[in-house]
Amino acid sequence: MGTIIMAGQLILALAILVSLHEWGHYIAARSFGIRVEKFFIFFDAWGTKLFSKQIGETEWGIGWLPLGGYVKITGMIDESLDKEQLSSEPEDYEFRSKPAWQRLIVMIGGVTVNFVLGVLIFALSMFYYGETWLPNAKVIEKGGVVVSELGEVAGFETGDQVLSINGNEVEKFRDLINSSAYIVEGLSYGVLRNGESITIPISDSLRTTVLESKGKSAFFSLRLEPIIGAVAPNGNASKAGLIADDKILGIDTIDVQFFDQLKVALSQYKNNTTDLRVLRNGSSLTIPTDVDSSGLIGVQVSNLAQYTDDLQRTEYGFFESFPAGYNKGVSLLKDNIVAFGEMFRGKLDPVKSVSGPVGIAKIFGAEWDWRRFWNITGMLSFILAFMNLLPIPALDGGHVLFLLVEMLRGKPLPEKVMYYFQIIGMVILFGLMGFIIFIDFFNAFFG
Repeated sequence: MGTIIMAGQLILALAILVSLHEWGHYIAARSFGIRVEKFFIFFDAWGTKLFSKQIGETEWGIGWLPLGGYVKITGMIDESLDKEQLSSEPEDYEFRSKPAWQRLIVMIGGVTVNFVLGVLIFALSMFYYGETWLPNAKVIEKGGVVVSELGEVAGFETGDQVLSINGNEVEKFRDLINSSAYIVEGLSYGVLRNGESITIPISDSLRTTVLESKGKSAFFSLRLEPIIGAVAPNGNASKAGLIADDKILGIDTIDVQFFDQLKVALSQYKNNTTDLRVLRNGSSLTIPTDVDSSGLIGVQVSNLAQYTDDLQRTEYGFFESFPAGYNKGVSLLKDNIVAFGEMFRGKLDPVKSVSGPVGIAKIFGAEWDWRRFWNITGMLSFILAFMNLLPIPALDGGHVLFLLVEMLRGKPLPEKVMYYFQIIGMVILFGLMGFIIFIDFFNAFFG
């Protein structure tokens, strides 16, 4: 069921993004009197379509291959590679008969709509849901961070109070662990450790390791109190009588203040029974509990239980949500441009950094959450706009490049040259799509 929900969210998001992207081309073309022969959401590869209907001069349809969509504009060399339409003199309703500036507007119509759509989604999401965030000052007050193995390599220690990134004090804890923090070279953290201020520089190799993990790796996370959030059915904790919201105060004679200390203490009692000192509804209890060979008892920590009263919420009025959505989108766009540049320069491994349909579906998650759905769809809208503007023939950016060349030289490139460039672009594009799908399934099964 979870897989169906993930796939459903991905298909819905793509249907929204692709249809509106193509509508941007369509409405710009029709505004200049250019005929549009086809408008398809998803590709009708090999002529197979799920639905189509002729309305006026345009065939509207849905293809079976959810990897994009297209509009077929009369008199334009596109992915259909239809040369017959170019054999006669151009008609007034054809793309090739229009001035270069009009054709340029038609070609940027799709990415313009995607950019505006991304801003709109982020803005309305912020207006409707607001933003909930944890002040970093509260994390500093309540024990600092717990460090991963990668964080230990970088030089962090559990209990560190992380104050800043690159000299800039951080207000929201999430800004310390968001992938955008790792985009720029020369990353460093300001840390307070045992009352002493230190700076921890991050090497490029560690920085790229975090980026390539797509959020699976981080240097640190919240240091949480040992408050039980869930108990594994039929696990040792369940058999002993531990329940959710119990707070573990100690094991035998060892006092514990944080969950990471609990894990260390339990490792000393593998394959043994020990007494857990527990606080439940204000009363102290001692509960004998078996510890398995891995040093576990079958409990999950309650995320953010100690921070429930510390969470801050920022509300946005209707009008102020739009600049906030714009800033969020532009920041995301900049991060993607920098990350793409890092891959182009060989700094990031594309096999580890790129996500295809499977990877993106996993981001949506196995439960339908509309807030998360719209945030991811907004992010994908900006990514789609950026990717389509890459100067590759067959993409919008390739057509834009040729139109700019035409404007500079005062006349269009020969149609034969455009035709062969289109073929080259399609080979590159299908090669990239095949590569992305391959690494997507490779990462899904072996990553």
